[in-house]
Amino acid sequence: MAPGQPDAPGEHHADGDDGTEADTQADGAREADGTTRTTEATQGTEADSADGERNSARTDTTAVAEVSEAEAELAAQRIERERIERRKAGKTSPIESGAKLSGKAADLLAAVRAVEGGEKPASTVFGDSDPAPRRPAPAPGHRPQPAPTPGAPASKTVEAVRGVLAEGGAPDALAPQVAAVLGEGADAVLRKDPWQLLRAGGVRPDQADGFARALLGAGCGTDDERRGRAVAVWLLEQAAVAGHTALELPVLSAALGRQGVPDPDAAVQSTLASGEALVFQDALEEPGAPARREEQPAGQRAERTTEPGGGPQDDEEGLPVRVLVGLERYALAEESLADGLARLVNSLPEEGEESWREAAREVSGAATELVRAVTVHGLVLHTGGEAARAEPAALLHAARTAGLRVFAACHTPDGCHRLAELLGGDAAEQLVGTVAGLLSGAEGPGRDAEGTLELDLLIVLDAPQLDVESAAALVESLPDGGRLVFSGDPSALWSAGPGRVFADLLGVRACPRIVSRAPDPGPIGELVSGIGAGELDQVAAPGKEIVIVPVRDAGEAVHRTVQLVADSVPRALGVPAGQTVVITPGHGGAAGTRALNAALKERLNPGPGQFGGFDPGDRIAYSPAPGRTMPGVVVKADIDGLHLSCTGAAVVVVPRDRVAGSVRHGWALTAHQAVGTRWAAAVVVLPGDAVQALSRPWVYTAFGRALRHLSVVHGAEQALARAVAEVPAKPRTTRLQTLLRTQLLSSN
Repeated sequence: MAPGQPDAPGEHHADGDDGTEADTQADGAREADGTTRTTEATQGTEADSADGERNSARTDTTAVAEVSEAEAELAAQRIERERIERRKAGKTSPIESGAKLSGKAADLLAAVRAVEGGEKPASTVFGDSDPAPRRPAPAPGHRPQPAPTPGAPASKTVEAVRGVLAEGGAPDALAPQVAAVLGEGADAVLRKDPWQLLRAGGVRPDQADGFARALLGAGCGTDDERRGRAVAVWLLEQAAVAGHTALELPVLSAALGRQGVPDPDAAVQSTLASGEALVFQDALEEPGAPARREEQPAGQRAERTTEPGGGPQDDEEGLPVRVLVGLERYALAEESLADGLARLVNSLPEEGEESWREAAREVSGAATELVRAVTVHGLVLHTGGEAARAEPAALLHAARTAGLRVFAACHTPDGCHRLAELLGGDAAEQLVGTVAGLLSGAEGPGRDAEGTLELDLLIVLDAPQLDVESAAALVESLPDGGRLVFSGDPSALWSAGPGRVFADLLGVRACPRIVSRAPDPGPIGELVSGIGAGELDQVAAPGKEIVIVPVRDAGEAVHRTVQLVADSVPRALGVPAGQTVVITPGHGGAAGTRALNAALKERLNPGPGQFGGFDPGDRIAYSPAPGRTMPGVVVKADIDGLHLSCTGAAVVVVPRDRVAGSVRHGWALTAHQAVGTRWAAAVVVLPGDAVQALSRPWVYTAFGRALRHLSVVHGAEQALARAVAEVPAKPRTTRLQTLLRTQLLSSN
């Protein structure tokens, strides 16, 4: 038995068996170094292709001398989650919905209530601990410092785990990861429940079965309750990798059956009783019916259940409902997010309104509607393409001029740079930062004694890239009376992490939505706008802004791509190779990022790759945390590690033992790795084996990375036009819309 090692974070949403990127809008499977394994929990619905791999993030457990921004961000999010959990702990009043259920429905509901009543082990959300204190405000005149992060697991624990892994025939390279996930006494946990090995990234159920047989002997069987519980949690984790915050109960049960669990219902009940997952019942809106307002106390958890047959049933009001099972962390994040948004909507103060009226008088033109909406609403949505960023910039400038405390957060440093250019002035850089930097405390304003950000207005650009946990952490950090604007392009790819926050908010229609009418300029803007509407139009490009390069096979696609980047684009357009990005649907395959990066390195920066395959001058994609990619260049390598010059950051030093897990060559990227950043030129590679990965959001995002020139290396024939016309974003299963209807619409 040899559990597979996880790929680099850039392969979080890995390749399908056709070598294409299975991103959040594509059906697909997860892949580890060329081998594909199906994400059973999603039933083929979607598997992401984002930058930053969750599984490999767990392997980054080696202590580092200095706290990096990424580690500080993760620690800050962990603190916010703990505070959210403790706040939720006080909201345990019983819920009467589902009282008349029977069969499987009653069993599942009873399991949840057993946890809530303390009859079975409870998770932290049901604890009675006191609320966690907020972080104190930073000292005047000093920038907030990144939060501390725990170090690596004790070497004694790692060695003990390594011994157990050896007994079970598992690679000892998993030891640091397993020790970090299971904590102190991890070796004893593994001996007692060998299927806990599934908590390590890259391990499949069949591999965990082999490990369990080696430790437990002939008495180990597929009907073991421990196995069913561990596989259920593993499936929910795989669903989260694919973007879901929960799974419908019939989907989870069917997936458990395909994994050889003989009694899926018992496995689900055991998982619920352990407190590792929660079960919910969500009302399904009837087609054409007005949004249903569920009258429940704020923060109260709506319990979810179904009939024994697995399909939806009617609730007491005769409306259909669906049953969802989700991991506790995402359930808490969605509930916290809905609570926080409702708080912002309902807490606008009368004092200070003159400042907002003054801000409205400062603005004219296209941004007027947005500014006026923000003066009277605590939550506003703003949609549009690249040109529409000028409107949030105008809002930011007007509010600051009126004396209000403002800040804007973008997905990437490049997005921050583009917004700062629109703002102009010496202070522009102080008003803009990344979401990661704001959450970690490395960027943005300070926090008050209660831990809330000292802001009157927060604008979040690139809002579709927000996963549910980051969004909840942001909203929880805003003070009562603060304004929040989510701005972004709804046609682009969704977040790398679970949830679809921006899309769910747009779907609820419970707050103002300002639609920008500013078109993106030039032939590329015209082409991308048409793709967003489902049309692949032929666009006039007199200045060679758009070039289509047909190819017959993947080998020719790689050859023509290298030729374009190294010769044709620099010679014809004056765009150097360092300002051109290559985007392809996947990491694997004959024309994936691995093959393209190898060919581009050989042509543009040949070398022996003496430091983990890298040489000074190599372009790289550095993933400091799941869902984040920082393009950069290798500066040098020494005993300390790999020195990288990344966009928007000082030189980053990646220790030797973390290079393989967080750095990859970066001439060629996936669309999810490239989202939020734009280059002077983009070469989009569409090999014939990439057909299954193509969708309208993928094409829209990939083509939109180009500022001046777009080359399309086209081997997908008619599949490209079909994808644009017929393949929209794949649905994700989330609970946020239901919670938002409860919290926002019932308060209006």
